[in-house]
Amino acid sequence: MGWVVLCIGMAIGSGIVFLPVQVGITGVWVFAASVLLAYPAMYMMQKLYLQTLSESSECENYAGIITQYLGKNWGVFLAVVYFFMLVKGMLTYSLAVTFDTAKYLQNFGVTKGLLSDSPLFSFALLCLLVLVAAQGEKLIFKVSSPLVLFKLGVVVLLGVAMIPRWNIGMNLPALPELKHFVIDVVLTAPFTLFSIMFVQVLSPMNIAFRKVEKDPRKATYRAFRANRIAYAILVVAILFFATSFAFVLSHEQALSAKAQNISALALAGSVIPGNGVLYMATALNLFAIVTAFLGIYLGLEESIKGVVMNVLTRFIPRERVNARLVSIGICVFIVLGLWSWVQTRFSILLLQQLAAPIYGIASFVIPCVLVYKVPALRKYRSPRVWCVLGFGVILCLSPILKAMGY
Repeated sequence: MGWVVLCIGMAIGSGIVFLPVQVGITGVWVFAASVLLAYPAMYMMQKLYLQTLSESSECENYAGIITQYLGKNWGVFLAVVYFFMLVKGMLTYSLAVTFDTAKYLQNFGVTKGLLSDSPLFSFALLCLLVLVAAQGEKLIFKVSSPLVLFKLGVVVLLGVAMIPRWNIGMNLPALPELKHFVIDVVLTAPFTLFSIMFVQVLSPMNIAFRKVEKDPRKATYRAFRANRIAYAILVVAILFFATSFAFVLSHEQALSAKAQNISALALAGSVIPGNGVLYMATALNLFAIVTAFLGIYLGLEESIKGVVMNVLTRFIPRERVNARLVSIGICVFIVLGLWSWVQTRFSILLLQQLAAPIYGIASFVIPCVLVYKVPALRKYRSPRVWCVLGFGVILCLSPILKAMGY
């Protein structure tokens, strides 16, 4: 059950808070089509991912398993892709936490204007978050389970609270023209996928089960079972949440959220009457975005530290390197980098679409390559592998379509 909770916690992040905005822009029919594509493909992908992990003779991380299967070049390539996944997450959450926090302070009447217009506000906020992340690793892990359960409960409660305000007639548009419908489905697919994906936690889960179970088959069964339970819970909760939002927020309100670079939760608190929705939306956004920021920071700091130490030890003996000074320097570098990024006010929705190929390659394409290149995995060849590969290609199309002006 602990791993089920962690899988759910990994899924409830930026995807769920920005999905309703994209749904409001493209429409319910596009969302329905993207769900029919993304959710089955994600389940098949994560099952295939676990199968490739379980067939490895070594109990190690996914990059190590790729190296074992395909050689060092593929292992290095995957490590680079994972690094960019971490960077993309930090870029997304730094924008979200800045603009959403400023919007909430305005909603609660603390400020009249938006503090996100002030560079000092974003700098102070990022300094605070990085300080907590750098010092409070043990605290983050201790409180993760209750925070995840709280997030899941708020997702369901928000969906229920929206029901009295549903306006199906206004928010159920006619089917768009076929060409635009297909393009919108492709552009919405990354948001639909990110709202439920927890592939990042599957490798640590597999490793944990392999260490405590003497029989590898039993460890594999437990990993598959945790994956199925988490997936089923998320499908029900996220679909209900997103659909409920889609029937409340209008197309114009979704465009307003996009223009302000804020999530659907920050918008809901300002346009829907009643303090209950405002408090729940604030709490969910706070826990979803802040905990994700803190969690990803740990991985990013470790990755950058590995690169820095690799370079420094080429010129200085490892025992002479001041590890604390290196950590402080990395913290300063991350804060300044994220602060400079926030000042660009880059669109969060656009970033999600442009970064989709990173996830398409790492999570969808590579497991399919393994099945067709590694003799030990031939038994997993099936039409489902081609479905997974096809969805990976769809994710890679998002930036191409945006470059074409769609």
